[in-house]
Amino acid sequence: MKTTITKRMTFCAGHRLFKSGLSDEENLKIFGECSNPNGHGHNYVLEVSVSGEIDQTTGMIINLKTLKQVIEREVVAKVDHKNLNIDVEFMRDQIPTTEVFAGKIFDILDKALGKGLLARVVLWESENNRFEVSR
Repeated sequence: MKTTITKRMTFCAGHRLFKSGLSDEENLKIFGECSNPNGHGHNYVLEVSVSGEIDQTTGMIINLKTLKQVIEREVVAKVDHKNLNIDVEFMRDQIPTTEVFAGKIFDILDKALGKGLLARVVLWESENNRFEVSR
């Protein structure tokens, strides 16, 4: 029997949605107000779900403290209060839509956690916009 647990964390980050090579007018047409040359920010909510068999010795899939430390080290410390376009190495040369951002977070955490534990990443950009990447 597989069990799933989810850790929720928050962080703030800014970005500008634009495609280089397009004019400001073209970017505005595609990305709307999110293409503002000065960018904009979000208070993100990140939910990370791991799924697996319960270890009979510990009674856990993964220690929640360990899961929190991995998320903090691999994602939050790198993006909190940063500009995704400029300050975040894994988002460079990407259009930092939340779809792309969530996918990058999934890839990073999947590698860091190993053993196929990562089941899903949900990234809330606002209370109305939620992006999910899953296995």
